[in-house]
Amino acid sequence: MSNSPASRRWKPAPAFCDHSITALIGGTLILLAAMTREAFFDDARLLRLDRELLAERTRVDRQRAEDRETEADRVERIETDIRAMRDLMFEAFQRGRTD
Repeated sequence: MSNSPASRRWKPAPAFCDHSITALIGGTLILLAAMTREAFFDDARLLRLDRELLAERTRVDRQRAEDRETEADRVERIETDIRAMRDLMFEAFQRGRTD
């Protein structure tokens, strides 16, 4: 070895270069794994949200069907009461005319 400034510069050892490449490959694999895991969890979240949305739509549709049935029953009772009052008034009017 000579004592010239060029020869005194630090040079990385071959083992260090090998470890750098290994670390780079390892870091890349970890990054890919994290991205894959995140994509998988995003898909899982989307599936869960789809199931929750379907359940909510089913619940709302069931509630609307019950509300329509209740409303139909209410309207039927009102119509029955109206007919009964009409018949009662008609009978009272007919009775009043014959007396």
